[in-house]
Amino acid sequence: MGYTKRFDGRKFDELREVEAKVGIIPRADGSAMFRIGKTVALAAVYGPKELYPRFMQNPQQGILRCSYNMMPFSSKGERVRPGQNRRAKEISYVTEKALRPVVDLSQFPNAVVDVFIELPQTDAGTRCAGITAAAMALADAGLTMKDLVCSVAVGNIDGTIVTDLMYDEEAYKDGPVADIPIAMIPSTGEITLLQLDGEISKDLLVKAIREAKAACLKINQIQRQALKQKYVK
Repeated sequence: MGYTKRFDGRKFDELREVEAKVGIIPRADGSAMFRIGKTVALAAVYGPKELYPRFMQNPQQGILRCSYNMMPFSSKGERVRPGQNRRAKEISYVTEKALRPVVDLSQFPNAVVDVFIELPQTDAGTRCAGITAAAMALADAGLTMKDLVCSVAVGNIDGTIVTDLMYDEEAYKDGPVADIPIAMIPSTGEITLLQLDGEISKDLLVKAIREAKAACLKINQIQRQALKQKYVK
């Protein structure tokens, strides 16, 4: 029969409820919270600061370093073990690659900007929420940026393209499922992250990317609104 109705009643191209704030951690140089549905990401930025050990320094420009972590009892699924596991390291790496194209660190040779992303509560879409929160935190820190980066997961659930998967959709067992996290620079439409886990045809993948770009533009408006609420008086 296929996937004809979403578990939470949303339209197939509809985002979950979204909330965003910046400046939530007073001692950080920049910080942000991004919530989408029941997934909550907190991001804190520290730096630029001199990078140690010195052999890791880049004399041409600063380095962006990201750390992603799901708290032990944050997941709707199995308990997450404390500390950085293999998955967390992978997501930390792709987060840095997704954000790096918009951050100008040419004025900070031999320095590092650290971005820490914590997930206290999750229901799918964690890396996308983390990237979105981190982009806002970098802007809150006053770093020179070409644009923000916004991110969302789209998917193929038994032949139906859906936007912003929830956990029950990722775990759907009555047909093939594909989870596709995407990050985008909204001003150019450039994709800085595209991953694929599961089964999907070429035609459906093209449709999924198109839906993701439309959803990212909606998320970007919420990012900008959160920054304006703090800085525009």
